[in-house]
Amino acid sequence: MTWQNQALPRDHPPVRSGGVGVLLVNLGTPDDPSPAAVKRYLAEFLSDTRVVEIPPIVWQPILRGIILNTRPRRSAHAYSQVWTERGSPLAVITHDQAAALQQRLGDAVRVDYAMRYGNPSIPSRLARMMEAGCERIVLAPLYPQYSGATTATVVDKAGDALKAMRWQPSLRVLPPYHDDPHYIEALAQDLGAQLDALDFTPEVLLLSFHGMPRRTLELGDPYHCQCCKTARLLEQELRRPDLRIRTTFQSRFGRAQWLEPATDAVLEEEARAGTRRLAIAAPGFSADCLETLEELAIRGREQFTGAGGERFAALSCLNAGPAGMEMLEALVRRELAGWLEEPTGR
Repeated sequence: MTWQNQALPRDHPPVRSGGVGVLLVNLGTPDDPSPAAVKRYLAEFLSDTRVVEIPPIVWQPILRGIILNTRPRRSAHAYSQVWTERGSPLAVITHDQAAALQQRLGDAVRVDYAMRYGNPSIPSRLARMMEAGCERIVLAPLYPQYSGATTATVVDKAGDALKAMRWQPSLRVLPPYHDDPHYIEALAQDLGAQLDALDFTPEVLLLSFHGMPRRTLELGDPYHCQCCKTARLLEQELRRPDLRIRTTFQSRFGRAQWLEPATDAVLEEEARAGTRRLAIAAPGFSADCLETLEELAIRGREQFTGAGGERFAALSCLNAGPAGMEMLEALVRRELAGWLEEPTGR
């Protein structure tokens, strides 16, 4: 009899092991829409050296002395406009995505979710999964396009959590999926249905991606190129020759030069050039959040109509809808390959 088949001693502590987990991760959110909660969230987010690539000795006095004393109140007002009875839209939707994926994958996998900044944190969720016996975990950053400020910092945080663990799980990381056929097909199907459901026919569709400082492109970050490829493939898959499609970048911050063209500038430019009917979508966001529900749907409408536009529609993200969940299941199952198969005898 080999040692693997021998019974454990009666005094052996209970140990859960052999399980497989999937941890979905999105950017993050404050705990509530108050200035104090937003300040805590921004302090963590803007202190990440991958997000703000300025030496801390220069940046931290600016952050602590100016930004965290002015921006939280404005941001709290924006959050209050989109907050739901269940909480932050981003957290609620990511929770729903995890629950839907759990149903699709069944009991052989434990699915959970975390936020890179705020709660629930990546370390707390990894620890909980290990306590539940998950020795093998797929870490799934929900960013279709790779950036050092998004995907990489999720991996960084997971690595920090592993440093504190004596018994570490094995990790696989979901790769960027900006050009994956499952992703492009899901976007085309979902956005196409939303366009068909509008009570007007848009002349222009803006595909708005989150902006990054132009310096990140010059330093070798592939984000800009991957956004442009997503937009090109999506336009081909939508097959709408009468719809003019433009790619833009939103959420500029600070004085540095950012990726262009800027979404807010293009909204005004289109209206002033005579465009009267416009729709906007955010294919780089896996879930609706402050940047889509407030920045695009509320302020974007004001910018477009204020410059002369008449009809405006902000289209929803994939969220936990059928097309998005079918895509997510396909991507995650691919990363789980080999982990869910029954062991074979030697």
